[in-house]
Amino acid sequence: MRHSFGHRLCRFSLLGAFVVGAFECSPVRADEAAPRKTENVILITYDGLRWQELFGGAEELLMSKENGGVRAIPELKARFWRDTPEDRRLALLPFFWSKIAKEGQVFGDPSHASSSRVTNGRNFSYPGYSEILCGFPDDRIDSNTKRNNPNVTVLEWLNQRPGLSGRVAAFGSWDVFPFIINAERNGIPVNAGWMPFAEATDPVRLATLNEAIRDVQAPFPDVRDDGLTFLGTLEYIQVKQPRVLFVSFGLTDDWAHAGRYDLVLDAARRTDGYIERLWTALQSIPQYAGKTSLVMTTDHGRGDDRVEWKNHGKDVPGCAQMWIAVLGPDTPAFGIRENVQVTQSQVAATVARLLGEDYTAAEPKAGAPLPGTIGSVAAGQK
Repeated sequence: MRHSFGHRLCRFSLLGAFVVGAFECSPVRADEAAPRKTENVILITYDGLRWQELFGGAEELLMSKENGGVRAIPELKARFWRDTPEDRRLALLPFFWSKIAKEGQVFGDPSHASSSRVTNGRNFSYPGYSEILCGFPDDRIDSNTKRNNPNVTVLEWLNQRPGLSGRVAAFGSWDVFPFIINAERNGIPVNAGWMPFAEATDPVRLATLNEAIRDVQAPFPDVRDDGLTFLGTLEYIQVKQPRVLFVSFGLTDDWAHAGRYDLVLDAARRTDGYIERLWTALQSIPQYAGKTSLVMTTDHGRGDDRVEWKNHGKDVPGCAQMWIAVLGPDTPAFGIRENVQVTQSQVAATVARLLGEDYTAAEPKAGAPLPGTIGSVAAGQK
């Protein structure tokens, strides 16, 4: 599983390069502009969700039995096909486009001269998640084997910072996350794969969730149903109220490898609903309401034709292209970012900076925080 896209990137103009340079050379720190409001950060990943679907919605070429393994084409088109890319993406990811993109920022849309790239050169899951969480690629990480990550992730680093110790956790559908985060070394609670849950708001609720984990049919033995991951995450938030939480949903990748484009779209839509419900729940808890930032991304892209959309990896053209989004009380509402090039390696430092922490000072190999996502920026730098 978890084996790459978007080779149609626009060329950047000299003006675009100048704007990007202005961001990178003259960052405005949040503490220099206005008091920072973020006290909690939720990092969420959609495994292998292509930028093509994120920015353009369902792709008609793949809505067929031959190209996409679709079994009920009229019904699928009724759910997801619309006349324009804007309407199609809204049908697929309504919360993302009505809330996150509208009130936050999104990187990686080629039609806006925006590039968001993986830098590890592998373009599959373990290297991608390690780059997201550590802030840099590592050539030693060259497979999805369950080996403990030799690097310290931003989660582990934040867990050692004042006020954050014991307030960091992770939930993932894929069963490799305890190794990627190296929970054995740092003791961070990581619930992943088909592990039973340890926390719930009451014993009956906990027993019911764990019965579902035990009894549900598992189409992928190493990837838990994303709905169970979501429900376990929500229970943990209500009981433990972590300040830093990593959540990873996986079925958008696995159904793509299985060649089922219809189930990829359905998984993406359901996950969007989980994220909406999670965000709504956060606004009802004093610890989180108005004080929480959300960072979203994916571990890799995918191919960009009727065959390679199922695949990714170093030999699949274009799958280094991906996307990143940020929403929160300290992030200006710029929507789709224009004329800016960013990388997967900038996610870790962004998570830390939103909390007022300087990860790049501790880990110089890490990418800088995403430009313009924290605090005020000069007029015109969109």
